[in-house]
Amino acid sequence: MTYQHDFIDSISNISEHTWNSLTNDHVFSSYAWLSALEISECVNKQTGWQPQHLVIKQNGHIVAILPGYIKNHSYGEYIFDWAFAEAYERYGLDYYPKWLCGVPFTPVQGPRILSQHITPELIAYIEATLLELEENGFSGIHLNFLSEHTHFANTTLTPRRNVQFHWQNKGYQSFSDFLSALNARKRKMVSKERLKVQQQNLTIHWFSGCDINDTLLDAFYLSYRLTYLKRSGHNGYLNREFFALIIKSLPHTVRLCCALKGDDIVATSLYFISGDTLYGRYWGAIESQYDSLHFELCYYQGIELAIKEGIVTFDAGAQGEHKLARGFEPVWRHSYHTLFRPEFKIALQDYCERETQALQQYFIECEAKLPFKHQ
Repeated sequence: MTYQHDFIDSISNISEHTWNSLTNDHVFSSYAWLSALEISECVNKQTGWQPQHLVIKQNGHIVAILPGYIKNHSYGEYIFDWAFAEAYERYGLDYYPKWLCGVPFTPVQGPRILSQHITPELIAYIEATLLELEENGFSGIHLNFLSEHTHFANTTLTPRRNVQFHWQNKGYQSFSDFLSALNARKRKMVSKERLKVQQQNLTIHWFSGCDINDTLLDAFYLSYRLTYLKRSGHNGYLNREFFALIIKSLPHTVRLCCALKGDDIVATSLYFISGDTLYGRYWGAIESQYDSLHFELCYYQGIELAIKEGIVTFDAGAQGEHKLARGFEPVWRHSYHTLFRPEFKIALQDYCERETQALQQYFIECEAKLPFKHQ
């Protein structure tokens, strides 16, 4: 059977039922998540994330979707390609626009080929379709943080890997049980950091999505903006409308952790649960003077929640080698890329090969730093 395809400029051109029937209930690939990004105008041509989703049909029925975007910059991707953009510029060439398959502002590996039946024939059709984008003036194509990476092993696309740090629940019954698995030095460090939060007369409260009212949302969004402003000089990629839409449409996935001084919220951390994984996504502080509060809200509270709810994996976000000392382990994340100009395609392949060799050594070094007793 032959395939046909279209590129659509809005998720609203597809029914929510059709989209979600292909996603396996992954929160960040869901219709509600991606639709909220579009409705809130966090993604559009002006923000440099112009929706252009690839829809593949067979006999008139949608059999696969790739959430895609036309990019005119490289912000909010977390697979860094600034070096290639600069190289294009040095040669007087345009690196942008490029086409990217992924979830904006979300360095989380998950479904990118939304389909109930991924076959070699479907992958070959996807590859051929994406390679035709050269005719539309794109410099290349990029599939970021995809869980279906093994399906692309025999394509012409170049694999690229990076390392994140995730906490794994090894049947712990309590936080104390987890602590007992650490060596004495790291166990003392974690306990000391948690004690510092208690000694500053801070209290911690958790709220599920259905319990988050406008006051809580305002406090979270203020902390989110202030932290981005301090760290990056802007108010963050996401606006209040986006978060309000997510809390309304996906309340069962949302958990908000708040630190309070008396009755005042001083810091927040927003989490999402999808399947067997807890995702720590957005931390922010209204008052930033509290020692070790970031570790408490972003790591230790998440670990406690994962243990309490029997969650297998805790993904606390991209980067952060300091997570190793707190029981987070290195894991591989996968992406695939190609650049259309032959000389740059070869350079990309060489770069990724050398990068992978360096990362393999880095991965081994990270494993050697794990704080568990058996290490």
